Amino acid sequence: MQDNNLRMKMNGKRRRRREIGILFTSIILCLITLFTITVCMIMVFRYRTVQAQNVEVMNELEELQDTFTQEEVDAMLEKRTEEAALLASEETQEEILEKMKELMQSGDGTLNMLRYFYPDEIVVVDNSQYLFFPILDTLKAHTYLPENFVKTDDDLLEYYEDGKLISHKGIDVSRYQEKIDWEEVAKDDVEYAFIRVGIRGYTEGDITEDPNFESNIKGALRNNIETGIYFFTQATSVEEAKEEAQFVLDAIEPYNVTYPVVLDVEAVSAKNARTADLTKEERTEYAIAFCEMIKGAGYTPMIYGNLKTFLIMLDMEQLEEYDKWLAQYDTELYFPYAFKVWQYTDEGNISGISTDVDINISFGDFGD
Repeated sequence: MQDNNLRMKMNGKRRRRREIGILFTSIILCLITLFTITVCMIMVFRYRTVQAQNVEVMNELEELQDTFTQEEVDAMLEKRTEEAALLASEETQEEILEKMKELMQSGDGTLNMLRYFYPDEIVVVDNSQYLFFPILDTLKAHTYLPENFVKTDDDLLEYYEDGKLISHKGIDVSRYQEKIDWEEVAKDDVEYAFIRVGIRGYTEGDITEDPNFESNIKGALRNNIETGIYFFTQATSVEEAKEEAQFVLDAIEPYNVTYPVVLDVEAVSAKNARTADLTKEERTEYAIAFCEMIKGAGYTPMIYGNLKTFLIMLDMEQLEEYDKWLAQYDTELYFPYAFKVWQYTDEGNISGISTDVDINISFGDFGD
């Protein structure tokens, strides 16, 4: 009887040691992982713990847009890891760690990991910070299905519905593509081309025409390639936005432009950029001024940008009526809102163009 009691005690101690060992191993792995991948584990533990313990913390996420730097993550690491280890169940911890291991072994970085664990938010990196934006029901969502995208043997992206190809292959070009053989481009099944008409300088603010604009638009039209236009904006007032629109309208007046006229909204990293201190509200106001002039002249206005453009620089709720052209260099779409054109690579290979070129996929007919 005493032997049985002793064995039971020993077995109980062994079980406790195994449990402690498992927990300790999980914590050590967590520490190592978090040291290299920033904020992911902290937020994941909190998020999963909330699900496991039914703790009401979602209101906190809705009221505050969380941004964390690497330094802040390191400072919270020790405290939060211990807290999470105590609160989260072993099953939850193992599930999280196993998924993290899987993502790390597949080569996915911090950003993709955060996007996996936060499917109801859009995660954007800006100035070494991770920003979380709730997906808004007030904005129209796109209806493209991931399984309908097909990557060809030539690394081109196509979109099918009911077995029928509905997407259109296009490019966008500027002086950086140098001299283009548009006859060869047409033979490569390019249906449309967005051609840069000009830019406004980010320091002096002068508007200049792209040196290859005329040869590009004439070459595209001569070879029956539908044309759209884009202008790189650095407007700092409504007046400048209207000036840019008028410059575009004057330049394209002689040509049959059937695809959208696009405002290219991108951040300039230079500290002396004229637009460096613009607010989201200001940029949105200038974009509207440009688009309204283009629409008033009978063309289809469109706004080009990446995730930073649409989530940080512009207020999409005020720009809902204008078509969007998304720049995201990937074959897996990460953008929930409606858009008409997707620039999915800047390293495309097209006959007749000696340099890398942006390739786009569009989901609608704009032409005649």
